[in-house]
Amino acid sequence: MSQTTKTTGLLVIGGGPGGYVAAIRAGQLGVPTILVEGDRLGGTCLNIGCIPSKALIHAAEEFDKARHYAGESALGISVQAPSIDIARTVTWKDGIVSKLTSGVGALLKKNGVEVVRGWATLLDGKTVEVETADGARLRIQCENLLLAAGSEPTPLPSVPFGGIVVSSTEALSPDSIPKKLVVVGGGYIGLELGTVYRKLGAEVAVVEAQDRILPTYDAELTKPVAAALARMGIELHLGRKVLGLNAEGNAVRLQDAAGAETQLAADRVLIAVGRRPRTQGWGLESLQLDRKGNALLIDDQCRTSMRDVWAIGDLAGEPMLAHRAMAQGEMVAELVAGKRRHFQPAAIPAVCFTDPEVVTAGLSPAEAETAGLDCLVASFPFAANGRAMTLESTDGFVRVVARRDNHLVLGWQAVGRGVSELAAAFSQSLEMGATLEDVAGTIHAHPTLGEAVQEAALKALGHALHI
Repeated sequence: MSQTTKTTGLLVIGGGPGGYVAAIRAGQLGVPTILVEGDRLGGTCLNIGCIPSKALIHAAEEFDKARHYAGESALGISVQAPSIDIARTVTWKDGIVSKLTSGVGALLKKNGVEVVRGWATLLDGKTVEVETADGARLRIQCENLLLAAGSEPTPLPSVPFGGIVVSSTEALSPDSIPKKLVVVGGGYIGLELGTVYRKLGAEVAVVEAQDRILPTYDAELTKPVAAALARMGIELHLGRKVLGLNAEGNAVRLQDAAGAETQLAADRVLIAVGRRPRTQGWGLESLQLDRKGNALLIDDQCRTSMRDVWAIGDLAGEPMLAHRAMAQGEMVAELVAGKRRHFQPAAIPAVCFTDPEVVTAGLSPAEAETAGLDCLVASFPFAANGRAMTLESTDGFVRVVARRDNHLVLGWQAVGRGVSELAAAFSQSLEMGATLEDVAGTIHAHPTLGEAVQEAALKALGHALHI
């Protein structure tokens, strides 16, 4: 089989959010760039993660709302009992994904990036061999190598994928809604998808090894989420170990802390215990790069232990967030082009799209205390927010963490309907070094959920106006 060789200034392995942003920015800066992607541009986020999950969350919410209006409604709305064609829903979701991924391809082309469709194998820090989609072999030599291979679902040895056991990938493209769904994992992926399936009509049970859901968030933030899950009828089985399926393959075997075993009937089992860096199967071990656990070790410029080899996104470990990967990718492209940059964000916001949503940025009260900081902490409830009342969603709050001595804002947290849209304000205030007085003195539009941000700052200063 014939083999051709190409050379380039920057070679990007992986076309997810970090990789394609890096390639686009490098192209804008005049760096000759090749991007290799074995599957579809957009990576996990656009194809089987962030975007399709939010599309299904929206569809499920609208269906659940229609079912609500088929009963008693304080708004005076009455409809006939609704139904849903899940095949059409998935087609609509796929249309959004297709539009976004084709847009990524157009942007790469516009900025002069050569996209190679195929699977890469690393030979050394300067050379990659690609088996292209048409079966040809291509060798690419580069001055700079950017590794952006992303992550993959973490398997559970006791319940391997296959049959009724699925990952989030399959859960996002269902051909039917199961009668009984067991979700293994009470983190954001499991709860987001578990809520979707519950609103679409499935009986849902969530199994979590720890003693509460969303264990990476503090307990005060997760209480409204747990209460909402209970109202929806989602069962929570906390502090349980999954032993496997029963002999008939139609139930999940659980064990509690005392060793007692129980079973949960299941037509489908979703394994959502997390994701791990994709480090196997493409020759990464040949570079012998320093590791931090399962991830690659990088510095504040995303450099690995090998010169001119960079790593970004999920491959470089937590937090595994698309917007972190994008910011890292843009920075690496600018470094390759000769600019001076460091990755030192004041905060990287995190959002959990449960119902209600959870958003955090910066330090939590516990993290500030651990750091030895004397802080003011204040919360403003959505029960006192006019916009939340008009949305029939008064559960939750906005919380601020600020230094006691100079009132510098160190962190924000919120739980409630639609609070994901507050993430930008939270991050911006932290990045700009805002004080409580800055936030409290900023006129916030009325009526909006954002008023709760101002009120939280006012409360920390001792003079909230609406509570």
